[in-house]
Amino acid sequence: MRIVLGIAYEGTNYHGWQRQENNLPTIQGYLEAALSKVADEPISVVTAGRTDRGVHALGQVVHFDTTATRAERAWVLGTNAYLPASIRVHWAKPTEENFHARFSAFARSYHYIIYNQSTHSANFANKSGWYIKTLNEDQMQTAAAYLIGEHDFTSFRAGGCQAKSPVRLLHYLTIRREKKFIIIDIKANGFLHHMVRNIVGVLLPIGAGECSPEWMQQVLEARDRTQAGITAPAAGLYFERAYYPEHYQIPTDAELLLI
Repeated sequence: MRIVLGIAYEGTNYHGWQRQENNLPTIQGYLEAALSKVADEPISVVTAGRTDRGVHALGQVVHFDTTATRAERAWVLGTNAYLPASIRVHWAKPTEENFHARFSAFARSYHYIIYNQSTHSANFANKSGWYIKTLNEDQMQTAAAYLIGEHDFTSFRAGGCQAKSPVRLLHYLTIRREKKFIIIDIKANGFLHHMVRNIVGVLLPIGAGECSPEWMQQVLEARDRTQAGITAPAAGLYFERAYYPEHYQIPTDAELLLI
């Protein structure tokens, strides 16, 4: 039987999603250990999107195969009983054998949160990026428009990115202010390694008035990572959700941001 789960996690104390051979704490490692106890057999999970160290998730999706028969409620409550409080399963359901958490998804979305004050927040230090200079969200939005559509995002991919192609289709990229926070919402058919954080790294000096919005277009067209900005901190990045064909009936609810 193939089971699909919706999970959320606060990634500060984990070395990313992917299980590591040196037994460092990872989301996948904890989740597989908990599910294996509930199933009473070894469980291996596949995720919609692997996240880096310190990155969070609101509506991550995973699937696994098992011979164990458990009620949906048992998969949720039983697994949570063995998980740290910073990782939670929110729903579980059986799914079709051809469903794949990663390859069946046709799009994914992320949030990036920036705390925009002269000093960083004690309460949000691990849950947001921080920028000391006042940011103009309208200028950032003007710059973001250059990225909408299908482009070669080589300038925004990490050096070790293993994707075969740098071409991605960006559905939307919106920037809004909520009091002391700048919230960036982005959706695409797929993302390169560090793509969101590198885009934010270009938006920051534009919002601060150090570069014009047109710099974004120049960076995009350069297809050269060295022409872009910094990689924004992992703490501000949240995997929001993955999008699937309707016939799979994958729940779309995710934990809500507190901002």
